[in-house]
Amino acid sequence: MTSRDQVRRAATVMHVRGPDRLPEETYRHLLELLAGLSPVVQALPPTAALVELKGALRYHGTDARHLGEMLRVRAISQLGVDVRVGVGPSITVAATASAQISGPGGVIAVAPDQVTDWLGGLPVEALHGIGPRQAAVLHDYGIHTVGLLAAVCPVTVQRLLGGRAGRTAADRARGIDPRPVVPRTLPASAAVRCRFERHVLEGTDVRAALLTLVVDLGLLLRRRAQAARALTLQLAFAGGGQWEKTRRLAEPSAHEEDLRALAYQLMDAAGLQRGRLTGITLRGEDLVDADQVAEQISLDAGREARLVAERAVDRVRDKFGPDVIGPASVFRRAS
Repeated sequence: MTSRDQVRRAATVMHVRGPDRLPEETYRHLLELLAGLSPVVQALPPTAALVELKGALRYHGTDARHLGEMLRVRAISQLGVDVRVGVGPSITVAATASAQISGPGGVIAVAPDQVTDWLGGLPVEALHGIGPRQAAVLHDYGIHTVGLLAAVCPVTVQRLLGGRAGRTAADRARGIDPRPVVPRTLPASAAVRCRFERHVLEGTDVRAALLTLVVDLGLLLRRRAQAARALTLQLAFAGGGQWEKTRRLAEPSAHEEDLRALAYQLMDAAGLQRGRLTGITLRGEDLVDADQVAEQISLDAGREARLVAERAVDRVRDKFGPDVIGPASVFRRAS
């Protein structure tokens, strides 16, 4: 058997699960680590990803399980997080395998000739793509394991779960999943956040904190020569609750004036009333390079003057630090 035949018959799909509530910045770094293993990486936000390893196995001269262990070591040492890695001949098998890891990290690799036996003993709800409602229907008809599901006539499964869903479930129970790993990265974004030392209600403190984030985000985007097409505001509440909303800008921008207006609209949309906040995150979404943003001729002399002032303020910040100048309302009032 040639090396090409061995790769074709090997388990080459890797499904990676990061920890729950993985910060977006850390998730992006994890995707970069995956890109170091293979150029074919499909992001599955908010914390998972798929990797096609066909070319990577030849390049690294090792097997998929070893690549999974390499990834874990790099994630722990560079990012401080562990990952769960499933490897199989298809997306379904790999994703099912990664979900079977009970600890914070680990690797399960299922070879093509092991798929039937390995899947067969799992509870039907463990099969990737089977939801709670579908599992409940199958249980009602005595189908409790993936092996039993694979043994049932596909036509019968279609009657139980519906045409398309039934065909998909029947195929996946047999390890059949022709879907390819499609390279896809996260849209570029930039986030700034603040945490409150105590629970706060909507008011001047919250608005001042939001304005500080607007200033920080605008400065970050301009330094990166980028502009945002949209803004996302995320509010964290006492007790663990969250609120999040995204709105698009009329034109891509990195100017504080534009970001501030939309950020205030998002905060007004939250309708906080008596909600107690513990933190705020402001994120610029769908970023583009600044040189791709068309410069519109403005007849608003006031806006043009504010943009000139913004550039001057940026030079002051570059020379003396980001906190030496800014909107008056973000600075603590003298007692």
